[in-house]
Amino acid sequence: MASGWARDGAIQDQIDASVNDAVQYARSNLISGASAELCEKCDEAIPQARRLALPGVRYCVQCQATIERKRAGASTVNRRGSKDSQLR
Repeated sequence: MASGWARDGAIQDQIDASVNDAVQYARSNLISGASAELCEKCDEAIPQARRLALPGVRYCVQCQATIERKRAGASTVNRRGSKDSQLR
């Protein structure tokens, strides 16, 4: 694929780097260790079923949902210039 002055395979290298960064980010956010009995944000008790299902859990369901909603709004990928976003 012709891409101006870039060497062959440069585009694939960018794709691979983006995937590796995403995998590294996901691994860094994995929870582990003993689960907390009380939510770190609101101090409510975390149900035992949740603590057993997710080792290392730190937040109750409501606080975790709030945190995930905030994270979803901040994407690390700029898709404004992509052809797909212009077609929608």
